[in-house]
Amino acid sequence: MKIGIKGISRATATATVALTAGAVIAGSAFASTAQAATLPNPKITAAGGYVMNNGTAKSLFAKTADTRRSTGSTTKIMTAKVVLSQKNLNLDSKVTIQKAYSDYIVSKGASSARLIVGDKVTVRQLLYGLMLPSGCDAAYALADKFGSGSTRAARVKSFIGKMNAQAKSLGLKNTHFDSFDGIGNGSNYSTPRDLTKLASSAMKSSTFRTVVKTKSTKQKVTTKSGGYRYMSWSNTNTMLSSYSGAIGIKTGSGPSAKYCLVFAATRGSKTVIGTVLASTSAANRTADMKKIMDYSFKK
Repeated sequence: MKIGIKGISRATATATVALTAGAVIAGSAFASTAQAATLPNPKITAAGGYVMNNGTAKSLFAKTADTRRSTGSTTKIMTAKVVLSQKNLNLDSKVTIQKAYSDYIVSKGASSARLIVGDKVTVRQLLYGLMLPSGCDAAYALADKFGSGSTRAARVKSFIGKMNAQAKSLGLKNTHFDSFDGIGNGSNYSTPRDLTKLASSAMKSSTFRTVVKTKSTKQKVTTKSGGYRYMSWSNTNTMLSSYSGAIGIKTGSGPSAKYCLVFAATRGSKTVIGTVLASTSAANRTADMKKIMDYSFKK
């Protein structure tokens, strides 16, 4: 007896459609899983790199992530964290800019916030000067302000001690600081994993988050004579303008550090945060960051 299509029961047809749909969904899920599993590991020029999911702390990318390297001005992330960790911190308290800070910049050929001797600058403004133009003069001013001791040298030593105490409290076993700004004396180092953990902790501060995502700012400061002037600072972190969802964090460079970047971005409900150390050029540093960030958002 021949049975046509019309002879097939409604129930059988419904079951067939459901089975087919289920197979398609299962197949799609399998394909997505397989795609994630076979996502090619990005190649970067940086000697070391690390990225993690900031919400879960899950590792998303690693390349010699625990090898100690010079960190350049990414050191200033810890400088800012120590300041923001002070008890009863008044961000609007003023610091008088000393000649020692400008002399230091000149002697080191260091990056500068162009602070002017005698000006009274708030702690909040110094944080902008520290993190946007990477001002080593701002770093010196903050170390002098928040270190303890009767001499400037003692206060700076005390502040660096606080940086290392913070590193220890965060479990950063491969990190040590011997400077407040990254211009070290041979013992200023960290790793991509440690710097990423440090940055993740620093990003818990709303003040820190606000500062590091700022592309540029104009700040009104009080002059020695009691008048005022405006200081304009632009962020050295170009990814804020070039990478979708970028929210920070800090560039770094130097003869031994080469080109470094600690970065973070948010897309949807996912925030990824990471570090590249010892990239071969500023352009390659940016390219490295984009590669591993794109990869991490897909994982």
